[in-house]
Amino acid sequence: MSQQSSSGSQGQSPMTSAAAARIQSAAAKVGGGQVAKGSFAARAQSAAAHNSGKGGGGGKR
Repeated sequence: MSQQSSSGSQGQSPMTSAAAARIQSAAAKVGGGQVAKGSFAARAQSAAAHNSGKGGGGGKR
């Protein structure tokens, strides 16, 4: 059985460090240099770290 997101879309690629950096940069510009804990940008960075195999904190899954 293949994995699918809850939205049912196909062809998704994993979050990359470069994509997470772009998201975090945009969020920081809007937020006066700050990225809120638990924000989409923070979750993107965590997902990129997880996908690259470098951990990223947040506990075990």
